[in-house]
Amino acid sequence: MKRTLAFGGVVATAGLLAAGLAATPAVAADKPADVNLANTNEAARQVATFWYGENKAKLIQATPYAVETTVPAKHVSGGGPAADTKPGVVPAIGDEKKAASKSKNVNLPKTSGKVFFIGADGKPHWCSASSVQSQYRNLVATAGHCVYDTKSNKATLDKWVFIPGYYQGKTPWGIYVGKTAYTHYDFDVYEDGDRNYAFVTVYNGVLPTTDRPTSGKDYSYKSELFRTEREAKAHLAKLKADKSTVWSALKIEKVEDKGGKGKGGRHHHQYQEVPAGVAEVKRANPRADLTAAKVDLRKGWKAGDPVEVTGREYGQTRDDSYVSRDGKTLYWRVKVEKQDDRRDDHRGRGDDHRGRGNDHHNKGGKHHTEYKYYKRTFTKLVKAPARSVTKYQVVGWKLTIGLKDVGRLGDNVGGQGLAYNQKVGSNVFVFGYPSGSHPDGNYAFSGHTLKWAYGKTFAATAPAIKGEELLGVKSSFTGEGSIGSSWLLKYQSAKRIGYLNGVTIAVADRDGNKRIDTSLSPYFDGETYGVYQAAAKSWSGKIV
Repeated sequence: MKRTLAFGGVVATAGLLAAGLAATPAVAADKPADVNLANTNEAARQVATFWYGENKAKLIQATPYAVETTVPAKHVSGGGPAADTKPGVVPAIGDEKKAASKSKNVNLPKTSGKVFFIGADGKPHWCSASSVQSQYRNLVATAGHCVYDTKSNKATLDKWVFIPGYYQGKTPWGIYVGKTAYTHYDFDVYEDGDRNYAFVTVYNGVLPTTDRPTSGKDYSYKSELFRTEREAKAHLAKLKADKSTVWSALKIEKVEDKGGKGKGGRHHHQYQEVPAGVAEVKRANPRADLTAAKVDLRKGWKAGDPVEVTGREYGQTRDDSYVSRDGKTLYWRVKVEKQDDRRDDHRGRGDDHRGRGNDHHNKGGKHHTEYKYYKRTFTKLVKAPARSVTKYQVVGWKLTIGLKDVGRLGDNVGGQGLAYNQKVGSNVFVFGYPSGSHPDGNYAFSGHTLKWAYGKTFAATAPAIKGEELLGVKSSFTGEGSIGSSWLLKYQSAKRIGYLNGVTIAVADRDGNKRIDTSLSPYFDGETYGVYQAAAKSWSGKIV
């Protein structure tokens, strides 16, 4: 979908390498779309730690990104792209004023690598990518749908990093965490295949200094004990949701708690009640108020609830309290004052036993004293053997990976130049990590090592991915791993540098023999240069 625009600013020109690639002034019309991937040092540190964690298990388990990879074979060679302004170039790092040289061998560029991220399916994936020249030597170029999640229509792909020279878990020049992604407005909004490219600024690279073990029972994290598995699962979910800490191999284990302190610090002991004499209670706590039965429970004593009894059960005694013969029960009485006009000649009725301390009539017969009678039984608490209780605990490793700064991306691996508005029919090298099978099932590439292809560009269209003005090149690269591969114009093998003139966004079998034979890229024009310019002047800085 061509929209002819002009972009402002003077394009830098290269040395002898740029011969035949003219530069031109241009003026920007639309502001490129930009979005933060990890906009703070702490967020970037967590992303790097995520990929280094568990002995780099997520990197090793990552699979090629297979979104919008293979397109129908029917392509139209007529039409295709056209330059919107004059040709222009930005020189590669190290080639700003140097002469070109020739080499018979094809030396692979150090600038190529893989970008890793978490896809819409929640699993780790990767694309191919390349380092590109920029003001702060911190820029990566790849396909737009290796940055934006076009599958689920969410925002950007999560935990985005670039690793140049990656090979089966090895990160020779460190991990470079993405900070800000820049894309064309039409791709961000309309998913226009003609604008399916992205330029991403990255923080300085980092390498790990320490890591935690991920085997055995020497867990670095053990939660408190939970009574139910449901409580443990809730705690596990809370830990996983905590983005400030990186956890590894969290799981729930059953624990047989044999008397240890659980939640709330309570011991899991049972107590047996053994009858004890009141006198023994008194000796254990001489100040105990036996009448109110305020026994000191810390000493292992327990008092039963007061029970009201009849005067007959209380017995024939004038004492206000006494202890039973077996020494286990305390009896006591409480005075109850009542008015009564009865004469004092009631004798021998019920609990009224004159002269035996139960009813004492006052003179005049107007008032008399009555009592209520109580008893309380005492027992001694003896600790029984602790019982085993099944509880649940969350265990795992809290990763505390130290990171060291290894410098800027461009200083470590260099950066390719950029060429735009170049004529169709130019020869380009394609560098990437092809992976996946051909339509006939042949699995020609593993995706483990960097590969190259060489060919002449031609005009192509691919309506299935909204691509009306694309470039094609003959290539047997299978697409799942090659998405984001760099197309380098005027590549110098001795210096390992050239001009980025495209990125693979899809592949196709054009002759119908069930073998992939074509790679497709957006045509880099003045609008591409405008997006690049916005990214190339953006600073990112260090993580640590």
